Amino acid sequence: MSSCARSCYPWPVLGLPPAWYKDPPYRARMVREPRTLLAEMGCPLPTDAEIRVWDSSAEVRYLVLPVRPPGTVGLTEAELAGLVTRDSMIGTARL
Repeated sequence: MSSCARSCYPWPVLGLPPAWYKDPPYRARMVREPRTLLAEMGCPLPTDAEIRVWDSSAEVRYLVLPVRPPGTVGLTEAELAGLVTRDSMIGTARL
């Protein structure tokens, strides 16, 4: 089962984005070699996880997330919100 998440940077929630987020070399590598770049950033993904990146602009990126985080079935909205980090919202960390 897959879910699709829009990964544009939520300024009102998280403040200014990190400098690297709009950096052309980061954006180019995320499109070219997302698995390697994510691993270098501390977010390794299983080899069977499918990654699709659509980099339509510096403001908007779409990531397809393959699975719901384990152990979250039955959590309330507030409990789920407590798991979310800046890095997980911009696609460089897993919950």
